[in-house]
Order: sequence, then structure tokens, then C-alpha cells
Amino acid sequence: MPEGDTVWNTARVLEKALTGETLTGCDFRVPRLATTDLTGWTVAESASRGKHLLLRLTREGRPPHTLHSHLRMEGAWRTYAPRERWSGRPAHLIRVVLRTARSVAVGFHLHEVILTPTAEEGSLVGHLGPDLLGDDWDAAEAVRRIAARPSVSIAEALLDQRNLAGVGNLYKAETLFLRGLWPWTAVADVPDLPATVELAQRLVASNRGRWLQTTTGSLFKGEANYVYGRRAQPCRRCGSAIRKADQGERITFWCPRCQPERSGDAG
Repeated sequence: MPEGDTVWNTARVLEKALTGETLTGCDFRVPRLATTDLTGWTVAESASRGKHLLLRLTREGRPPHTLHSHLRMEGAWRTYAPRERWSGRPAHLIRVVLRTARSVAVGFHLHEVILTPTAEEGSLVGHLGPDLLGDDWDAAEAVRRIAARPSVSIAEALLDQRNLAGVGNLYKAETLFLRGLWPWTAVADVPDLPATVELAQRLVASNRGRWLQTTTGSLFKGEANYVYGRRAQPCRRCGSAIRKADQGERITFWCPRCQPERSGDAG
């Protein structure tokens, strides 16, 4: 599930393969960049901002540019040796290929692939709230943004990247389970909003550097989460069947006993 930690990890993979290297070729398989040639540009930095990937490029005599991409649900970047076979994803999903003398980076099923002057990066990510894994993380600011819309459900508020950048469906569901919050609880009715925000940040940060997104502490895939993806399976705490339902444009998972609807909760 590409959430903030996955994107952060992906940025590190691209950093290792590309940073400091000059591009010897590229191939953009998206209409807006189909004729773009970045040969001769140097990859100065690989960064993440919430769920957004930012490859910052430089070239003498030219203003720095940023290649932006978003993984959404299915996107991925893979790196290979120059003559290595590109395995792992079907070729028809390739959207970007970046070549250097020592590596090839291939972007599969990417979204929002945009090349922009780095000075204008804010037009792509400036609307985001504090980054859970960034130097700008500010729990108090995230709480302030969430609290500004008290009637919104806490599940929707955690997913809103304008409040805090990096929480997706998995960490939303797991945070609410650990806090004992029914997903449809209005922000105004959350007993300790700062604690909820701080827990979400800790869960995301705990998985930096590894691809398995565990919230239980187990490194076995089938034991890694409490409620996410476990519809009808027994709750790890009380044994009740985990439930799944649509919520807005997303789905949510919760335990009806550990996260009960309470009087005053918004339905």
C-alpha cells in the first residue's frame, strides 16, 4: 500500500541509484512529456513529500527542475543495472525510464507525472499539511488543521493530505483501532485529538526503511495489522469479526467491539 512510508522508502531507492548521476537517456510514456529529453541533466536529489515523489534535476546554464510523480494505489519505481531485465511489472505499465551509466530507473503505473521548475514546486505540493516523515513535521499544526473542520469524520480527516501528509487507508484504519475510535466519529467528538495525530505519525515513521507495513510489531505479513484488510476475521484483541464498509470514496475496517459507536458520534 503506497502510503507515506512507502513513498519515503522509494525515494531512498531512487536516491541510491540516481543521485549525483547524469542522465544518459530517458523515455516518457505520458502524453505531456512524450517529446521531453532530459539527457545531460544531473539528478541532484530524490525526495518525498507525503505521497509525492520529487526528483530534483540540475544542468549548467538552466534553472533546476523537478520531476514529480505520484504512486496512488498501483504505482511503483524499480531500479536495475544497465543490462538487467526489467522484471516485476508488465511492460505496458511503464510510464518513465531514466538511464544513467550505472543504473536504470523505471516508473510503472505512475500518476501525475509532471516536469516543473523547482522554484514552482509549491504549485504541486504546497497545499499539503505537515509531512509525517519530513523535517517540517509539526503535530500541533496538523491538529489545528484537523480541528478546523469539527464535523468531518476522524477517518476522513486523517486521509485529507491538506491536514497531514502521508496517512493512507492502512494507517488510518490501524490508528483508529489503536485509539478505540469508531471511524465515523466526528473530529469534535475525538477525546484526545493530539494523541491520535501523534500515534498516526509514529506508526508511519516506524516502518521507514522496510517495505512491510506492520502496526502490530510482527514482521510476518499475515500478522502485521490489526484490522486493515481483515474483514470477517477475528479481532486480535477481542475475537469479534472485523467489519468493512464504504466511507466516502474509500473503504474502512474496524472492530465493532473495540471501536464502538458512542452517543454523540456522527453517523
